[in-house]
Amino acid sequence: MNVLIGGSGRLGQALVRHGGDVVCLPRATYADWHRADSGAAIGAALAPYRDRGATVLVAAGLLDPRLAPEQHRQVNLDLPANLIDAAAGLGVRVVTFGTVMEALLAQQNPYVRSKAMLGSLVAARAAAGADVCHVRVHTLYGGGQPSSFMFLGLMLDALRAGRAFKMTSGKQLREYHHVDDEAAAIGALQDAGVRGVVELSNGAPLTLLSLARAVFDGCGAPALLEAGALPEPADENYETVLARHSALAAVHFRPALPAVVDYMAQCLQAGERA
Repeated sequence: MNVLIGGSGRLGQALVRHGGDVVCLPRATYADWHRADSGAAIGAALAPYRDRGATVLVAAGLLDPRLAPEQHRQVNLDLPANLIDAAAGLGVRVVTFGTVMEALLAQQNPYVRSKAMLGSLVAARAAAGADVCHVRVHTLYGGGQPSSFMFLGLMLDALRAGRAFKMTSGKQLREYHHVDDEAAAIGALQDAGVRGVVELSNGAPLTLLSLARAVFDGCGAPALLEAGALPEPADENYETVLARHSALAAVHFRPALPAVVDYMAQCLQAGERA
């Protein structure tokens, strides 16, 4: 049984689609779980799942780095930390989600910093024997329009407006995972009983330049792409390729370039119809 927190988000909806016995807690139930005095409320909400082999999947979170650090801390760190503490004596497993950038960037924005702090907390709890796991994910697509502040969202805005898309030289390495493939991979990690901190990687990154070229070519607007127009960030991932965990050996990840191009074309057409 999975108890899902954040069922309305991109990842949460995919976890529901993935099937199985999933209970989605209403947002009103966990809205205040970031508070220091929330332990009793969390314990009461989880009590029906005590010693039933349940896993709480904490898919709720804030991603927009423009939000205040305190907002990120409350939702991305304090809430899951309180939940982990309350679940410790109930026989309930807790899985949280972060980003692979936690380990790849030295200068971290408020979002990445909050997730890195959560990852450190989970690692310490797991080392002490708690049944907890922190899954660091790559960039997700599918399951609706891309977020406006993400790379795909910025490209989509440029395509819709017919304006130039200025970017760096695009040497940064990224993995792009379809959200439904990600849900299947999370299930595989659960089945394997993985604890501690784990990167959910397929081992097949691509450069942002190759992605941008494929998207603008595929959407019939190659002239809009202006690669090299922005300075290259010094603190980025240009070399590290994260290995696929052994528990993910049988998981299928669709090839990113054609799948992302198809996804972006569908998003563009949906906007035109609207």
